[in-house]
Amino acid sequence: MNPSTPHTARRPLEGLRVVEFTHMVMGPTCGLVLADLGAEVIKVEPIEGDRTRHLLGAGAGFFPMFNRGKKSIAIDLHQPEGAAVARRLAASADVVAENFKPGTMKKYGLDYAALSQVNERLIYVSLKGFLPGPYEHRTALDEVVQMMGGLAYMTGRPGDPLRAGTSVNDIMGGMFGAIGALGALIQRGITGKGQQVQSALFENNVFLVGQHMLQYAITGQPAAPMPERISAWAVYDVFTVKDGEQIFLAAVSDAQWRTFCDALGFGDLRDRPEYATNNERVRQRPTLLPVLRERLATRSAAELAALFERAGLPFAPIRKPEELFDDEHLQATGGLADITLTDGARAGQTTQTTLLPFTLAGERLGVGAQPPRMGADTAAVLAEIGYDASEIEALRAGHAVA
Repeated sequence: MNPSTPHTARRPLEGLRVVEFTHMVMGPTCGLVLADLGAEVIKVEPIEGDRTRHLLGAGAGFFPMFNRGKKSIAIDLHQPEGAAVARRLAASADVVAENFKPGTMKKYGLDYAALSQVNERLIYVSLKGFLPGPYEHRTALDEVVQMMGGLAYMTGRPGDPLRAGTSVNDIMGGMFGAIGALGALIQRGITGKGQQVQSALFENNVFLVGQHMLQYAITGQPAAPMPERISAWAVYDVFTVKDGEQIFLAAVSDAQWRTFCDALGFGDLRDRPEYATNNERVRQRPTLLPVLRERLATRSAAELAALFERAGLPFAPIRKPEELFDDEHLQATGGLADITLTDGARAGQTTQTTLLPFTLAGERLGVGAQPPRMGADTAAVLAEIGYDASEIEALRAGHAVA
């Protein structure tokens, strides 16, 4: 099958209802994964709408990116009538997901202990800053855990800790929450009972830097920040070439080194005994790399890219995120899909978004539904869970729902 073909087969989670009480990135990512896999995901927004609908700067893309494929219902949990609506809605769910501070959901009778008494088959996904322990009541953000969990240290130059260039812990933490939910669904099929799943930013970050922890355990040497690390490979770097352009080039095996030298006409380097093996080349990096930089400086990035592609060697142009909209591979394989923006000055306009990075039966999953307008599904969802038209109107008149 052509991976660019929209997914036409039954999605694996069709028939599953997910109610998410989430905000920002981590919780919505969990719901996004489940929605793309076919679940009906009902996003409960505050009565004034999710705050990420109107964030500026680096947060401007949060809502359409992480909330497509969902329905939206707006509820004021602070009102007893609104909290009662939320409890009835949660009782209809197979999965409830939340990422509020510890204790918040309990105030509204929406915690796992309360909801599981009503529905023992419920799977309850809590997405937090920290798993239960000494840190669990701290307020966490992606950047907070990157700093305290060693990732910012590893990303920046020495003395200059730097957060990663995307919301890595929020996104991966949400993904691990979804993975946990899928495991719990399989277990429920065996036992008939649900369970609580917990995923956390800090523990996700520690998982990411686990390779550096084990590097220290094995070598006894602390891992250096990535810009200053001792590379495992001699040729594995960004090179500045003709007209100031940059390109990443690599040769990560002895066979690739020989191919690299032959493709570039560097037979003299290929035949030098001190460069015969990768580990020897790594030891010689301080003298080898300056030679390579000088020789490559006269080549254009396009010339090198074409040469490396023909030779089957690893290479990469240095791209900006906005340039990926025009990437020929993404366009040809259906890696991007159209969505309609819901908020802000460009509401109603069509753009493209990235899809989950896998295929099922050779097909990309595509966008199940557009990002929802705030409260667009309130009336329909309330009717599904037993409210009649007059009750819905009364709830709206009292601003318990919108």
